Amino acid sequence: MREWLSSNKLYLVAAIAALGIFLYYSFFREPVPEMVGQAEHFPVLEERTELPDTDAEEKNEQILVDVKGEVKKPGVYRAGKDERVIDMIERAGGLTEKADAAQVNFAQRLEDEMVIYIPAAGIEGSQAIQSPGPKEDGKININKADAAGLQEIPGIGPAKAAAIIEYREKNGPFKDTAQLKEISGIGEKTYEKLESSITVR
Repeated sequence: MREWLSSNKLYLVAAIAALGIFLYYSFFREPVPEMVGQAEHFPVLEERTELPDTDAEEKNEQILVDVKGEVKKPGVYRAGKDERVIDMIERAGGLTEKADAAQVNFAQRLEDEMVIYIPAAGIEGSQAIQSPGPKEDGKININKADAAGLQEIPGIGPAKAAAIIEYREKNGPFKDTAQLKEISGIGEKTYEKLESSITVR
């Protein structure tokens, strides 16, 4: 036996080494993970499309206003319903030196198809037309009428029309037509003449 071990010693060592390597790779070494052939592909996010801002797209309702008379650039202008007469006068280049500003209600809101006629100084009565005076059942609403509209009332000229507008702007809308008697120059007799022609509704 000793002779056999001595003569086969080299083969025995090789066999033990081989067995040890086999056992190492089979039981002790952690398995090597498989290599990933290609990098993972992630979906590319498409560029976000902004949703339309419907509120921003909605344009304010526009109206057309005809500006005539003593303005530097008379013509038909587009405007928003929230704008005032003064805005249109500025858009038309402003008043000329001949304009009679006392007959103009600069604070009046605009209406579609409105005619803003700026009279020259010295022109009175129906010729001083800024826009048609609002009428209800044939009566002129003294809360809505401009200077020209107020002058359609019997006994009301440019000075009294301006006084009515000034009173309205300081005190608010008239609650009763009889309040006109609180304005200087409109007495009981004048009021009796115009009472049937006016309203505050």
